[in-house]
Amino acid sequence: MTLQVRAHEARRPDGILDDPMAVQLVDSIDFDFAKFGYTRRQDMALRSLLFDKTTRAYLRDHPKATVVALAEGLQTSFYRLDAAGVGHEFRWLTVDLPPMIEVRRKLLPASDRVTMCAQSALDFSWMDLIDPADGVFITAEGLLMYLQPEEAMGLIRACAQRFTGGQMLFDLPPAWFAAWARAGMRTSLRYRVPPMPFSLSPTQAADLVNTVPGVRAVHDLPLPQARGKVLNGLLWAVQRLPLLDSARPVMTLLDFG
Repeated sequence: MTLQVRAHEARRPDGILDDPMAVQLVDSIDFDFAKFGYTRRQDMALRSLLFDKTTRAYLRDHPKATVVALAEGLQTSFYRLDAAGVGHEFRWLTVDLPPMIEVRRKLLPASDRVTMCAQSALDFSWMDLIDPADGVFITAEGLLMYLQPEEAMGLIRACAQRFTGGQMLFDLPPAWFAAWARAGMRTSLRYRVPPMPFSLSPTQAADLVNTVPGVRAVHDLPLPQARGKVLNGLLWAVQRLPLLDSARPVMTLLDFG
């Protein structure tokens, strides 16, 4: 579904996301994307834009860093960033389950700067593959909400303890959305959204600096500019008015140190 949303957005003449690899993947896969229901939306493209922007900022200061994409699925972030003017020295580590790694090997162009690790992100042995000397940026795009709370917090703690000087970026839905998903939310008659056991409020996310050893700072990031005055007005309101904190997704950047 996330691939289809990004491809739809990339095809638009006024699209907010330039993602030719997503378009290529959708065109090459024989899959019934219609099962997901309505996918002409901006939310997942906006999330990808934010992840790209934040990763680029780290790579500008750490051009030889390793970017670790946890549970990457069919994200195409490496190819967008490789074309984004941040140089071609950064390394990439994809950590995902064996079936998804097999699909990525079949469908995506190989690169000698990309390493694929076929295992769960909760098997922390992937950390042994990383030389942190040049910096580490960890992305958990669309991952933590599907983990049990103790699993999600365990992953955050392990990264904070291991990668001093690195950063970790993750997103979480608002609590009401996670509760709706647990109750059986559907995007169509043929697709039920998986349960989302884990969520944090903006206040709880900010408190990670006090509760997780190794977290030096927490940044609450706003979503990028969307297309359309009404949507931008709504985003401005929910991201800046504390009264609406419970209604918005959480985009959190952690500094380790």
